[in-house]
Amino acid sequence: MAEGLRERKKRQTRQHISDIATRLFVERGFVTVTIAEVADAADVSVNTVYNYFPAKEDLFLDRSKGIVDRLSRYVRARGKGESAAAAVLRELREEVEAVSPKVGLMEGYGDFLRVIHEADALKARLWRVQQEALEHLEQTLREETDAAPDDPLPTLMAGQISWVQSTLMAMIGREMVAGRRAAEVSREALDLLDDMEDLLGEKVLNYAVRAAE
Repeated sequence: MAEGLRERKKRQTRQHISDIATRLFVERGFVTVTIAEVADAADVSVNTVYNYFPAKEDLFLDRSKGIVDRLSRYVRARGKGESAAAAVLRELREEVEAVSPKVGLMEGYGDFLRVIHEADALKARLWRVQQEALEHLEQTLREETDAAPDDPLPTLMAGQISWVQSTLMAMIGREMVAGRRAAEVSREALDLLDDMEDLLGEKVLNYAVRAAE
């Protein structure tokens, strides 16, 4: 269904507020900037900000939903004959090869991470997001394999697959904070993905293979 005018305006307003807030947080720090200052800079009321973002952390980590369901989306979209881990590795390689902002390969990502590292509230929120993503992936694997509720395998496999993404993102983040160029980091990240695939056992790499028929 096509997006209506009202929905489009709401989406644009939300994005405008988020962009203004992110700029202020990067310039002055997350703790220092107030909601009132964000509202004033975005030319909206404080209530409007809270209508779109219930908590201050939501202003900075406004795309957390995409993080939570990313690995699950990769798994559900895997091709015939492709395992869950293989699908995740393939998708991540494609993003890294494309030097994609989705995996932090962009100018300004280092500044974004510095804001998080300097704010305990943001670090705590990011940890919760990562835990939600892990739980979401585990549930997806249970559904995709018809695993019993007490079967520990989906939990173990979700941990292994999540390790691939978290290790990749940690490496990219570390290098971008250090001021490296995205294209250079991309090449090294591809090598890292190869190394991690070599470390994954056959049981992980052959788990949840989509049937050919």
